[in-house]
Amino acid sequence: MLLQVSVVCLGFGMNLEHALKAGKEGFLFTVATIAVTLIAGYFIGKKLKIDDNTSMLISNGTAICGGSAIAAIAPILKANDNQMSVALGTIFILNSIALLIFPPIGHYLGMTAEQFGTWCAIAIHDTSSVVGAASGYKDALGKDALGIATTIKLERALWIIPIALATAYFQKSAGKVKIPYFIFWFIVAIVVSTYLPQYFPAINNPIGDKTIFQYIYAAGRKGLVITLFLIGAGLSLKTIKQVGWRPILQGVLLWIIIGSLSLVVIRGLV
Repeated sequence: MLLQVSVVCLGFGMNLEHALKAGKEGFLFTVATIAVTLIAGYFIGKKLKIDDNTSMLISNGTAICGGSAIAAIAPILKANDNQMSVALGTIFILNSIALLIFPPIGHYLGMTAEQFGTWCAIAIHDTSSVVGAASGYKDALGKDALGIATTIKLERALWIIPIALATAYFQKSAGKVKIPYFIFWFIVAIVVSTYLPQYFPAINNPIGDKTIFQYIYAAGRKGLVITLFLIGAGLSLKTIKQVGWRPILQGVLLWIIIGSLSLVVIRGLV
């Protein structure tokens, strides 16, 4: 819940025109990477002899948006608690690692804010970890990667809906599709901050006048810090042992595939 509220707050610090440009540029890339991840996940799961539900949950979590995708797909597949726990544990472990290794890799490669933000949105699973990895990243020109990373990741999260509906069709399932409605409020926040700032007067303070949107955005950043702390606090050897090596290996292999392919394309095209 805190993550969802924090992401909506971040929307008040973004511009709709910039967001639409980022979304348009990343659309075909998003479709291609989702398709590659789901196909690769299917074959890797078969090769490692992972049960179909767990394999599909891990693949969807990697392809779209981590835990949110798993939560949306699980009822359709009628996955049991153990299958969900394994998939969530796998994604959770890799998310925690991504927070630590992505920013140093980006700086080492000299990636621009646009490149790094796009790479995070494509190659990191959960929205919280994408925003966390991008929030402190600035390129050589001082540009922040957070805006583009958040926009592309939330655009990617919208694919939960068609993927869930397609899964339900092929599974002939009556399971309930869980739609992440916070994405709608994130879009509303961007629209309001872009076109209605004149209706919200600046707030006086000793440092300088700020709009209410800037305060909301700052609150979202602080909420994100708390969320990331809670994520890190939950990682333990017990979690790793409960997941097992096969699902983790599937997750790692998918992560390497999507991370390396997207990095090559981004470095060449963006």
